[in-house]
Amino acid sequence: MQGMQSFNVLSLAPHVNDWLANSRHPRILHIFDCAYNLINERREVLSVVTPQIGDGPFNLVVEDNVLFSQRLSLQSPISNSANQLNLGNLIIDTANAKLWSPRPDWELLHAQRDDILRQIMSLRGAQRRSNPHHREEIASGGVSTQSVSTTTLATTLPITKYQFFNSLISSLANADLPNCINSAKQLAGLGIGLTPAGDDFILGAVLAVWIIHPPEIARVLAKEISNTAAPLTTSLSAAWLRSAGKGEAGISWHKFFDALISANPLRIQETIENILAVGHTSGADALAGFIGLFTYWGEHCSNLWEYNQP
Repeated sequence: MQGMQSFNVLSLAPHVNDWLANSRHPRILHIFDCAYNLINERREVLSVVTPQIGDGPFNLVVEDNVLFSQRLSLQSPISNSANQLNLGNLIIDTANAKLWSPRPDWELLHAQRDDILRQIMSLRGAQRRSNPHHREEIASGGVSTQSVSTTTLATTLPITKYQFFNSLISSLANADLPNCINSAKQLAGLGIGLTPAGDDFILGAVLAVWIIHPPEIARVLAKEISNTAAPLTTSLSAAWLRSAGKGEAGISWHKFFDALISANPLRIQETIENILAVGHTSGADALAGFIGLFTYWGEHCSNLWEYNQP
């Protein structure tokens, strides 16, 4: 039997401090090699992760690459306080952790949305030229990209649901809240896994909303969509959706946004690959939602469409 082992925390999101201080009956939700998820009596999720995964809206990042799957079980005892989490034979000390903000600078990103659109359209154009026999995907909003076209949205979800992907995209682009809510109800929980494909698509689209629309409009759309979808899906997926609804995103999305602003193609491609590596298809599905909404907005709601014609 392994002895007690202590870990310092490198960084954590503000939500983690609240979770540790106010949770009374937490339990283990999932255990993976590089992460484990806890849930409390209010169904709020906390993820303890290694540096390999990094920062997130409800992540606590420990200093070492511990293999959690070999140290914990679903029956491991849990206790917590404001600065410490005890789980099985692991002691997690948060006293010296750096506070990480999960909220990108949406105001800056919105101010540069036209430049971001140019980068996305340029990326699409380059992928079209490199793959002249591309297959258009409803799920990606017409975005021709080999990376996104492998998403399960086009291979495992009912064809009758495709209309709701298009409906969500067009409704969000036009800030049509009633139709947004209806589409979100149809997509929430659609698919398999801890974060179903429909939820991931919604999440990516909501992140695009924060850039495309002014803050006062984005805030309402994001909150209403996430509040509609979250009760209809898994606990983990609901946590991600609620975070996106509050304007929060994981570190891989922060890096992607920074790369789009930099207009550096190599950085953009690298950050896209990092997002695609998330889950089995979760990253690809979320990216389909983000690029799909941005592309639709560029084609139908922006005066930059002339720039993007091949």
